[in-house]
Amino acid sequence: MSDLKSGFSPREWETLRQNYAAWWRGELDRPLVNASVADPEVWKLSSFLTNWPQDMSDDELVSAVEEKFLHWRFYGDAFPHFFINYGPGTAAAFAGALLRAAPDTVWFEPASPSPVADIRIALDRKNLWWRRVRHVTEVLARRLGGRIQISIADVGGNLDILASLRRTDELLMDVTEQSAEVRRCCREITRMWLEVFDELYALIQPHCAGCVPWAPTWAPGPTYMLQSDFSYMISPTMFKDFVLPDLKACCDRLEYSFYHLDGVGELPHLDQLLSIPNLHGIQWIPGAGKPPPSEWPEVLDRIRSAGKLVQVYVTPEEARKIVRRHGGKGFYLALSGEGITDASAPGLVREFGGA
Repeated sequence: MSDLKSGFSPREWETLRQNYAAWWRGELDRPLVNASVADPEVWKLSSFLTNWPQDMSDDELVSAVEEKFLHWRFYGDAFPHFFINYGPGTAAAFAGALLRAAPDTVWFEPASPSPVADIRIALDRKNLWWRRVRHVTEVLARRLGGRIQISIADVGGNLDILASLRRTDELLMDVTEQSAEVRRCCREITRMWLEVFDELYALIQPHCAGCVPWAPTWAPGPTYMLQSDFSYMISPTMFKDFVLPDLKACCDRLEYSFYHLDGVGELPHLDQLLSIPNLHGIQWIPGAGKPPPSEWPEVLDRIRSAGKLVQVYVTPEEARKIVRRHGGKGFYLALSGEGITDASAPGLVREFGGA
């Protein structure tokens, strides 16, 4: 067990980073196993920083994050990481979308609805939310980076960002009727995406060893959990036209890249995703009301047969099914459920090959 009270020793950090680096290279013969335990209902702040008091001082911000991790214990390959969470696809706000905070999420909508032909997309450096995300990232990385990994914010997927600037129903019409303009917007979003990522990474890199995206996966260099939730609603032909070029451009820039395959509606795009040479892995999320990842052996086989890594959120029993069926190598098992306790976690880690 490691925690911030007793402290991760330099040796523990080094072992953890060696294991992750070997996993990325395909050289770890066991799965990565993430088992963490939190004290119930101790930390009262929202997971969305949009709901934090926006006049918090830097000291108050740092103390709030420290307080969270004083109530967590980390087993196996788990480690303290803080997600800079200003909502899914927050780059839309950096380009002018309105950000609407809610108790348990963040919504984005066009500031002034415009035809897609009139939309121009670029990072607004004076934007309140960009300045806030940038400042919080820098402060937390500088003050806590030696003990807590600070994440890249959830920048978003290209069509997800465009939907926030245009509205989803309108964009669904545009991909058919205004395809050239949608492609132009996608190119502009890709340029902005890379600019935002590079700048946030540059703030984190001097203080944190390696990089963590919004998902709990450490990498030795620039990494991100790419996504396109909007692709749930479009055909593979449209995916190839509008989404694939952006993903390839991002994968070419990142040293370690993953894709968030969110729901069965994205399965028609899996072969295209697996064809991207520089995409390292797939996070498989079947979706609400669907069987868990362990019940999709054909999907897991397709991903591993293509030489890609797999990340899944599973209960211990679901993890056992995966290891029996597929072996553990190449998998990242993020364990969850009521059975993950301080008493059970060490044994579960050992069961799946961890120390």
